[in-house]
Amino acid sequence: MDLWTTAEVARLAGVSARTLRHYDAIGLLAPASHGHGGLRRYGKAELLRLQQILLLKRLGLRLDTVAEILEGDLAPVEALRRHAAELDAERTRLDRLAATVDATIRQLEGGRPMAPETWFGGLDPATEAAYRDEARKRWGQAVVERSWNVLQELTPEERRAIPEAFNDINDRLNALRAAGRAPDDNDVQEVVVDHYWLIAKHWGDQPTAEAYKGLGALYTEEPRFKDTYDQVGEGFAEYMRAAMDAYAEANL
Repeated sequence: MDLWTTAEVARLAGVSARTLRHYDAIGLLAPASHGHGGLRRYGKAELLRLQQILLLKRLGLRLDTVAEILEGDLAPVEALRRHAAELDAERTRLDRLAATVDATIRQLEGGRPMAPETWFGGLDPATEAAYRDEARKRWGQAVVERSWNVLQELTPEERRAIPEAFNDINDRLNALRAAGRAPDDNDVQEVVVDHYWLIAKHWGDQPTAEAYKGLGALYTEEPRFKDTYDQVGEGFAEYMRAAMDAYAEANL
C-alpha cells in the first residue's frame, strides 16, 4: 500500500502541512493512518479526496460546502448555484461600494456633501446589517426590507445618481432658506414634495406622516446626519426638519 507523509503530500498538492492538519482537525481529510509519534500518512484515496477538495475550493466554495458535497449531502450543481447567488450578491455590494467611494472622493475634494442615505452603500455586511437594524427600530421591518430590495434592483448608474438627486433638493431648499422663505412657504413645500417622493422611491412605499416626520427628526437628532446636513448651510438640518414636518401635517 502506497503511503505518503504530510510533507510529501504538501509538496505534491502545493499546500502547507498546516492546511493538511487543519483539514484533519475539522474532519474534512483524515489521514489513512498515524505512524510513530503521530506522523500522518496518506494513501491514494486520501490524495484523490484532497484533489476534490482543492478543485471545489478553486471554485470559491466554502469548506463546509465542500464537506457537504464530498459526504453526498449536497449535489455539486446545487452547491454551485448557491455559490453563484453569493457571487451575485457580492458583485452587487461591490457596485454599491464603488458608488459610495466615488461620491466620498467628490465630497473630500470639495464637492457637495453626500446625503446620509447613501453613506453606507457597500460597506461590510456586519455594518450594513447594523444600520438596517437601526432603521428597523425607527420605521419597521417592512419598510426596511422594501427599501433594501429596491436598492438591490438598481443599476450601478442609478445608485450613483442617488447622491446628486438628494444634493439637488438640498441646494434648492437652502437657496430658499437663504432668501428668507419659511419652511411652510409654498415654494419650499414644492421642493419638499420632490424630497418626499424621492424617499418613497427608495423606501419602496409612501412614508406615513409619522415615518416622514421621524426621518426629519433623524436629520437633527443623529449627529452623523445633522453634521452632514449642516454642511449645506448652518442650521439647514433644523430647517429641513421643519419643512418636512409642515409637509407631513398638511398632506399625509
